Amino acid sequence: MIKTVLTASLGLLTFFAQAQMSPLGLWRSIDDESKQPKAEIRINQTAAGTLSGVVEKSLQNNPNTDPLCSLCTDDRKDKPKIGMEIIRGGQQGDGKPVWEGGKILDPENGKNYSLRLTPIDGGKKLEVRGYIGTPLLGRTQTWIRVQ
Repeated sequence: MIKTVLTASLGLLTFFAQAQMSPLGLWRSIDDESKQPKAEIRINQTAAGTLSGVVEKSLQNNPNTDPLCSLCTDDRKDKPKIGMEIIRGGQQGDGKPVWEGGKILDPENGKNYSLRLTPIDGGKKLEVRGYIGTPLLGRTQTWIRVQ
């Protein structure tokens, strides 16, 4: 009986550890220049098995910031940044702790970039790489897990 309980407990711990090593959850993005929290983004998995990331909350108190994505060129043009889907697509690559194949939108400049997400630090942080063409040509932000 004790052996069964211990085995089940270890199985649950392994499951939760693996769940933390995923990009799913609520993340706090950090501004590249000020190093201050910028927004909270929730990443979920769609019915098709790809990722979707939506801006839930702005953490900036800048009254000069445009609340709309006026520089966007697709279906998000002139839509509110809060509630906007900024991550579309992306799947885990062959059992590796990396999610690729999607796009990420920078609502500040309206540009879409190819996306690579890599959980780090036991899933407490997420490396978010946006790039054009090859991952070598891009920039990486580190987001912090909120939940």
